Amino acid sequence: MTVAVENQTVLAFDRLAAKYDEMFTHSMIGRAQREAVWEVLLDTVEPGSHILELNCGTGEDALFLAQHDMSLVACDASKRMIERARQRMRSEDPEAPIEFRHLATENLSQLDRGELFDAAFSNFSGLNCVADLNYTARQLAGLITMGAPVLICLSTRYCLSEMIWFVLHGQFRKAFRRCSGVATVKVEGLTVRVRYPTLRAVRRSFSSHFRMRSCTGIGIAVPPSYLEPLARKHPWLLRLSRRIDSYTSRLPWVRTLGDHMLIHFERAEGQCW
Repeated sequence: MTVAVENQTVLAFDRLAAKYDEMFTHSMIGRAQREAVWEVLLDTVEPGSHILELNCGTGEDALFLAQHDMSLVACDASKRMIERARQRMRSEDPEAPIEFRHLATENLSQLDRGELFDAAFSNFSGLNCVADLNYTARQLAGLITMGAPVLICLSTRYCLSEMIWFVLHGQFRKAFRRCSGVATVKVEGLTVRVRYPTLRAVRRSFSSHFRMRSCTGIGIAVPPSYLEPLARKHPWLLRLSRRIDSYTSRLPWVRTLGDHMLIHFERAEGQCW
């Protein structure tokens, strides 16, 4: 079954693909947040694992994991993102055991169900653009082995650093834009609908097929990426922020007040598909 994907979202990321790495991947803040995610990934996923990556973007995470003795099928709804990821693999690591596929998360059922994965992963808010997390969880349940880890990194509903920054600048609407649970944002001139579920809501969506093992805050003191100019002007602030995050990222309540939350689920008994 093919499920419709929001066209504005796909078009926006098609337009963004050529400059995404410059804007985020290679930024100081983007690197700080990504390395925090990688630390959890390497602690959770075994070398030699075959991984399904959702919303892979330009392939930064896939290329990193391939360097750590893992193979991947990496998918994205944006054709331009996939083209950029394939281009990067050809130039950076042509022998990497990665298959980049142009496939939206909503249509994971198109993957071969006979090929079970040892883990699944989605980084940096890809699933915030998916309308039905319950359906995503059901699809994933049929694609990974029992007991396998699933790690998803989502934008939070309450980002404390964002609230403080915009309140101090008198931009109250922006300060609390996530709090309703749904917001529209402009990406490359197009309107993208973004959902901000709470940890409890995400856990409930996955509960039929998965048990939650942990939640790690990503970007609690490290700010959102649009504050990159501040990080470049005062790099010591970013170093301090990363140190604060290392001590607070697993604390209850605090862990869901950062820019993102990284949730570790484990495939458990239950019906799927």
